[in-house]
Amino acid sequence: MTGKVLELFITKDNVEKTRLKVDKIFLDKFGICDDKFYNKDIMRSILLTSLESYKLTQANDITLATGSLGENILIDINPYHLQSGDRVKIGETLLEITQNCTLCKGLSSVDSKLPKLLKNDRGIFTKVIESKGEIKVGDTVEIFSY
Repeated sequence: MTGKVLELFITKDNVEKTRLKVDKIFLDKFGICDDKFYNKDIMRSILLTSLESYKLTQANDITLATGSLGENILIDINPYHLQSGDRVKIGETLLEITQNCTLCKGLSSVDSKLPKLLKNDRGIFTKVIESKGEIKVGDTVEIFSY
């Protein structure tokens, strides 16, 4: 199964808008280099979210801007069937699925229906297995399910 990277986001400390949309992200084995969560929890270093999550919210009359789910990488294919240990190759970077994304209380403040609606469809956490340095908008996404 293949797809494309649609959008990329990083989270910054001490800036007015903490979620920033960017054209590329730089990675190493500790996560996204410019992100405030870099080297905090390698098993949760990158959040991969599908456009399907936003379609699901829209189908339930909830409009969200991309990036609102906390994702670092928004893709156009659905990876939510993947299990821990499965791999995703984006450009020249190999990521490994570590766990489903847990729902945070912040989603309730956007809409009280979000936590239940996105219970299994908010995103998946990954860690970097191998990277040549960057992921760019438009990069090819390949899923390897074992």
